[in-house]
Amino acid sequence: MTGPLMVSIEGTALNGSSRSRLMHPSIGGVILFARNYSSPEQLRALTGEIRALKSPELLIAVDQEGGRVQRFQEGFTRLPDMETIGKLFSTHRESGLALARATGYVLSGELRGCGVDFSFAPVLDLLSSNRAIGTRAFHLNPQVVSTLAHALASGMTLNGMRGVGKHFPGHSGVVEDPHEELPRDERSLGQLRKDDMQVYLNLDSETIAGVMSCHVLFPGVDPVPASLSYKFLTDELRGRLGFRGTIFSDDIMMGALGTIAAPEGLARMALEAGSDMVLLCNSDEVTDQVLESAELPPQSEASRGRLETMRPNAPYKTDDALMNEARERVTRHI
Repeated sequence: MTGPLMVSIEGTALNGSSRSRLMHPSIGGVILFARNYSSPEQLRALTGEIRALKSPELLIAVDQEGGRVQRFQEGFTRLPDMETIGKLFSTHRESGLALARATGYVLSGELRGCGVDFSFAPVLDLLSSNRAIGTRAFHLNPQVVSTLAHALASGMTLNGMRGVGKHFPGHSGVVEDPHEELPRDERSLGQLRKDDMQVYLNLDSETIAGVMSCHVLFPGVDPVPASLSYKFLTDELRGRLGFRGTIFSDDIMMGALGTIAAPEGLARMALEAGSDMVLLCNSDEVTDQVLESAELPPQSEASRGRLETMRPNAPYKTDDALMNEARERVTRHI
């Protein structure tokens, strides 16, 4: 079975401790970072090593959004940030849609060619002054964000890859960076439903099959951050909004959650709130602590099934002409 934890690794190849750790039954995925990359050839070798460890294979993911969040660069096409796509859409709708689709096609094709299953993209946050998001967001209008996100994800699906929208319910009401501290958003649930959550209405799970939660506190809704909140993940996202795809927590090692509970407690809270998979990044020591001491809730058959939908839905076969055309369109906007 595919376990409910996704972890990071050190270096550009697996070492003995990484191999042993990844064999733990609670680990179902690996998230890669820039430190794990030196070339497309090296990346293919690394993902091959990871895949050979288990059956079913570990899920392999990365944050490859475009703009300032693109973990793999040398040997990959530079992708525009989402604000650039949004600005183009505002002046020329069809050109903006075409750029979004081309970005998704290039992003997914290059990742799949190196053995990566999916990227945590597209960003669904509304454009705002938030330090963590900034130019990663398409637009301040929820309908425009939804339109462009689905266009980008439709380009991804042409290569058999599904998108993961992030970060639910949204960062637009805060400026703080959750990597460093816990942002506090005083808006009511009614206000959130009219603003940020509008993007999540009618998500097409065939293209955007996953959603990642955010580490933001909404004290008018729940006394715990959204990423740990049953109210947000189960009542709102699954219930009212009808999302049937996979729910990922953002990295629980971020500074935002540091004072709430120990890492093993955070992992349990995120899963009990409704997450299918919890990210643990950048500390092998903490990962081992969680694996040794966490009493994780039983994983349901439904949750395991949702995780399986994140695997590519077709063998990868690139269309060279389409890829060249998409790359040409993308590079005009860098």
